[in-house]
Amino acid sequence: MSKRILILAGPTASGKTALSLHAARLLDGEIINADSMQLYRGLPVISAQPSNYEKRVATHHLFSALEPSQRCSVGQWSRMALDQIEAVESRGCVPILVGGTGLYFKALLEGLAPVPEIPETILAKVDALFQTRGLEGLKAEAEAVDPVATARIADGDRQRLMRVVAVAWATGKPLSQLQADTQPLIDPALVQGVVIQPDREALYHRIETRFDRMVEAGALEEVAAMAERNLAPDLPAMKAVGLPPLLAHLRGEFTLEAAIEIAKRDSRRYAKRQFTWFSNQHGDWPRISALDPADQQGELDHILSRSFGKGAQ
Repeated sequence: MSKRILILAGPTASGKTALSLHAARLLDGEIINADSMQLYRGLPVISAQPSNYEKRVATHHLFSALEPSQRCSVGQWSRMALDQIEAVESRGCVPILVGGTGLYFKALLEGLAPVPEIPETILAKVDALFQTRGLEGLKAEAEAVDPVATARIADGDRQRLMRVVAVAWATGKPLSQLQADTQPLIDPALVQGVVIQPDREALYHRIETRFDRMVEAGALEEVAAMAERNLAPDLPAMKAVGLPPLLAHLRGEFTLEAAIEIAKRDSRRYAKRQFTWFSNQHGDWPRISALDPADQQGELDHILSRSFGKGAQ
């Protein structure tokens, strides 16, 4: 069966933007953002959004789509992405989803659990449980109401444990049971997924040099503009990798040099988490191991020639 949708996934700074432009040229495609930070306006530099030139080379969707004062759930992104996929296909083009937010791809290909909104009263009770009994008490309750879901949660992941308890208390059903009832939002058989998974140390070096270029390109001024908006610090946009240490520098807590080093460290840690995620997910997707753009394009050409019947032109 010929594929109709391309997904390009991989860690930060791995070359997804350039490779997506190459794919768009080969496939007559349009690019749909699947990066949780690139959704927000006001962060083009710090979130490494495509440049204005790159956006002119190919049609892009869902970049700078939301105000940083907004919160975007996986479900909301999925609905926006499905609308864009339908619109792109209606024009006879190939949707190319590009990003490093693994949960977005998981939602499209495996579905979203039909979990209703949790009442504030339940959330308050779960928080009270944590405050009085601590992480061990929270985990014990999670194991009691949903041992299957709890077994999948890493030690110390308070937010996910709280969600397991909250869902069970609110619905009377284990989250794992609700998740088992999900259906894919798009047919996985129509999707060609590709993961960029280069040498980790080489990627870390690229991350560090790229952040230096971000600072030269105005990342600090961008962060200063965000600070002037006095947005709530728990908003997703305010947690963009690199933004918190630069904010701390502007408050006088760090020198600029120290803030840059912290930002680089946080970026490496983020890439490591992405490596782990994609190593454990989508094992049947081909991997692109190169980091050099020309070599990456050659590897992608070979994949596309098999899945879309199109290669280098």
